[in-house]
Amino acid sequence: MTRLTAEFWVHAYLARLRLVGIPAFVVAHGDDTGGAVLVKLNTLDGQAAVYQRSFDLMTGDRAWIALASGAEAEVDAAVTRQRGFDSDLWVIEVEDRAGRHLLDEPGLSD
Repeated sequence: MTRLTAEFWVHAYLARLRLVGIPAFVVAHGDDTGGAVLVKLNTLDGQAAVYQRSFDLMTGDRAWIALASGAEAEVDAAVTRQRGFDSDLWVIEVEDRAGRHLLDEPGLSD
């Protein structure tokens, strides 16, 4: 099965967010081909959450799960720890007061 490169997925995700008026930025540029992606959702009220893609070994399904949530400083610390483990990691920051990230929409778990 052919997989999308990380860079392609990131650009498609950012375009999808732009279409509905949700600001997002690349905070850390990872490996273009195989880098993992974290998505930080900043609700602009001091709270945030960071999501990572997960793979279910039993079903083969992929889904986004919360790696950390709470005070933005704590979420940022979790992101920093992950970047310490993986220098190829992409980090995308989404800013939306309503808490929209679109990761639950079809096509974004793939």
